[in-house]
Amino acid sequence: MKHFKITLIAFSAILFSGCAQQQHTNMYHWGAYEDVIYKTYENPGELSVQEQIELFNADIIEAQNEGKKVSPGFYAHLGYLYFSDGDYAAASQAFDMEQTLFPESGPFLTGITDRMKEGE
Repeated sequence: MKHFKITLIAFSAILFSGCAQQQHTNMYHWGAYEDVIYKTYENPGELSVQEQIELFNADIIEAQNEGKKVSPGFYAHLGYLYFSDGDYAAASQAFDMEQTLFPESGPFLTGITDRMKEGE
């Protein structure tokens, strides 16, 4: 579980830093993603897992209304939140959605889902 968290955090940080350039700002709907990530790492426990899931799901609706995709790493992080909350089916769906939207994440997410299934 600890290895899973560290790997997911590193992956999110790489995606987050690589896509935060100005030219990509308008391609994706960022919503609360950046603020949630910041708050949870700066002040752990400030937002519960369920609150984060609710914010992320609201962002999905906003992105759809704007006709945009959510940012890279968004669904991977949402999957991590669902996993942390014990909802393995929703976690798997979120990881699948990340891989669908961003196929380059496939090998990483396959590894995560394989380890997740081993831990169930």
